[in-house]
Amino acid sequence: MQPTATPQASPDVQAQRPTVHVSLSRVGVTGVEKVIRISREGHEELYWAKLECFVDLGPQQKGAHMSRFEETVNDVIGEVILGTSAFRAEELAQRIAEEVRQRQDAKRAEVTIAARYPENKPAPVSGIQTQELYTLFGTAVATETGTRRLIGVAAQGITACPCAQQLVAGAARQRLSADGFDDHQIEQIFESVPVATHNQRGLGTLHVGCPEDVDLDIDAATLLRIVEDSMSSEIYEMMKRSDEAAVVEKAHRRPRFVEDCVREMIKGVADGLPELDPRAFVSARQENLETIHQHNVVAERHGQLDELRRELESGEHAERHVTMREWLDGRI
Repeated sequence: MQPTATPQASPDVQAQRPTVHVSLSRVGVTGVEKVIRISREGHEELYWAKLECFVDLGPQQKGAHMSRFEETVNDVIGEVILGTSAFRAEELAQRIAEEVRQRQDAKRAEVTIAARYPENKPAPVSGIQTQELYTLFGTAVATETGTRRLIGVAAQGITACPCAQQLVAGAARQRLSADGFDDHQIEQIFESVPVATHNQRGLGTLHVGCPEDVDLDIDAATLLRIVEDSMSSEIYEMMKRSDEAAVVEKAHRRPRFVEDCVREMIKGVADGLPELDPRAFVSARQENLETIHQHNVVAERHGQLDELRRELESGEHAERHVTMREWLDGRI
């Protein structure tokens, strides 16, 4: 009779020492797709979302346990889907980050959720209902000292270039003057007829976060209004001719550079959210897809709210712009 072989325990390869002893800033998984239940504006709905999960990795550990990321995400999302109440996106990110940090025995864990969701809104003139798709972000970083969260949104709009508009207006003014129109008549014409310029489709993104000791729910719909209003005009998926005319005219009466959009977002947060703690973090980003160039243009501003408000009031260049990583890690 042959002796029964004793099963051998599989070695924990990830826990072994690496050949090169250097810590890694972020190790994890991206592109994790899930259906999640999110509480938004008092309603609970299912959304399709993508998740990213990361931990730091010490110099003495060869690798992270990648399967634990998926296990943690499944466990937490399962609790939310099957539970009695749903979380906000940033709360769900917090739950996952804290679980990931514990299961991976890491000093730092970072989770980002990007959920696509619809909003129904009326077109500006006809009032027909059109469904618009937006992106809702929830980000959390869990460390030994606590967890910090961000809520974010992304929306599209249209921008009209101020520089080209001035060039077109200058050439038109010369032609009108040569045709016998005086300055007063020319101004009346420009007042009645918006001057042409080239346009861009703008992609605006806004993130806001509060410190751990501040319990404040930031409404994603408010952030969306700030982002859309920062551009020359909002856009609509479905429009009648009257709506198209209104959008184009509004955009050309509010020409804005990519830089203008970011500054308007910052001002929108400072003015529109007076209850925000001075230690809150704000990040605004605008990318415009050019039409008369092959390149795109981008502008960003990030910082703590108190420094942004001081700069808005004084007009003086702030010495330091706190980054999202610094704020999430509490390294101010």
